Amino acid sequence: MARPLRIEFAGALYHVTSRGNERDDIFLDDDNRALWLEVLERACERFNWLVHAYCQMGNHWHLLVETPDGNLSKGMRQLNGVYTQRFNRTHNRVGHVYQGRYKAILVQKDAYLLELSRYIVLNPVRAGMVRTARDWPWSNYRATAGLTAAPNWLEIDWILAAFAERKQEAQTAYRRFVTGGKNQPSPWEGLKNQIYLGSDAFVDAMQRKMDADRRLSEFPKAQRRPVSRPLTWYFEKHRDRDTAIIEAFKSGGYNLREIGEHVGLHYSRISRIVNLTGKARDKT
Repeated sequence: MARPLRIEFAGALYHVTSRGNERDDIFLDDDNRALWLEVLERACERFNWLVHAYCQMGNHWHLLVETPDGNLSKGMRQLNGVYTQRFNRTHNRVGHVYQGRYKAILVQKDAYLLELSRYIVLNPVRAGMVRTARDWPWSNYRATAGLTAAPNWLEIDWILAAFAERKQEAQTAYRRFVTGGKNQPSPWEGLKNQIYLGSDAFVDAMQRKMDADRRLSEFPKAQRRPVSRPLTWYFEKHRDRDTAIIEAFKSGGYNLREIGEHVGLHYSRISRIVNLTGKARDKT
């Protein structure tokens, strides 16, 4: 399977995650957590990053970062590379700390920054590690909410400006906003073509940013294809259920499990419909 191509440009916003090798913990103690924040601070200074949100978990972390200079990959080499070196030195070990490449989702700022910032700080709550976001000291929540001083590298003004003009009022509203997000659907339901979180127009604009001189074969098919229509569209257009299933699968936007969940069938049944019914129709 082709790896998603990195799309980098000035002002891009990403949700970035990186997991421990073989799902091992990447933070063994609070010193490791403080070290990661130190390395992140240096990356922000060197590469002019704007961090809107972050959260350290056990075997992974989340980062919502804006790159005014279009240099995500350079900054990530420093963040993950320097942390790996110092982690191994501290614990007298060698080898990989992270599992492969980091994952980066390109985000439409105006539409998703607020929702993603809430999703990120609620990770420890959803995992049952703490009762509330304010109980977890290893995220941006306490700084954004005004409970602790914000470090210079953390950008909190853009998020707070969405709630009120006065900072204190905005921080109070932000705290209510996060508290109200515990049972909200995941923003990842809107993920498109593996790496985009935004409207169809946003995806189209991002695809046009791809280097025209680059060979088309370098781009994974999932990133090149047009955005698929919603699953409901196929079942509204085709009265025959099997036809709708086949057309939805042929669009390339949905896997067997996703289609099965939509119609209430096991993915193995969807596979039989796609393979057997589809082939029979091709012969006629």
